[in-house]
Amino acid sequence: MTEDVAAAQTPPEVAPVIRVVAMPADANPAGDIFGGWLMSWMDLAAGTVAARRSHGRAATAAVEAMSFLRPVVIGDEVSFYATLIGEGRTSMRISVEAWRRHREAEETVKVTHATFTYVSLGEDRKPRPLPPSN
Repeated sequence: MTEDVAAAQTPPEVAPVIRVVAMPADANPAGDIFGGWLMSWMDLAAGTVAARRSHGRAATAAVEAMSFLRPVVIGDEVSFYATLIGEGRTSMRISVEAWRRHREAEETVKVTHATFTYVSLGEDRKPRPLPPSN
């Protein structure tokens, strides 16, 4: 196994932004979790990072392509890692990865990833400049 492949199978060394267990209501009749369920949790994780960076309201403006690499099934614990990877005057690009762990196992596997673009919003819900970074 090459170093790149090994690195791809190791979750980020930071705490996940969100961790959740996939439940029966989140799955199709075969027990596979809906892709939209994963995407909504990823959006929430990205939104958490965006709100912290913008010190206020932020809204999803775009999501780059998602590829579903591995299935998630009922009972899996899914961890969502989100990292700010770029910013403009009002916008933020946030990389999000989702990793699953079977309930009785220790091995984690990356199941999907995407880049979300958020825009910082003022009280009037119009774009506002990001505050200076700390």
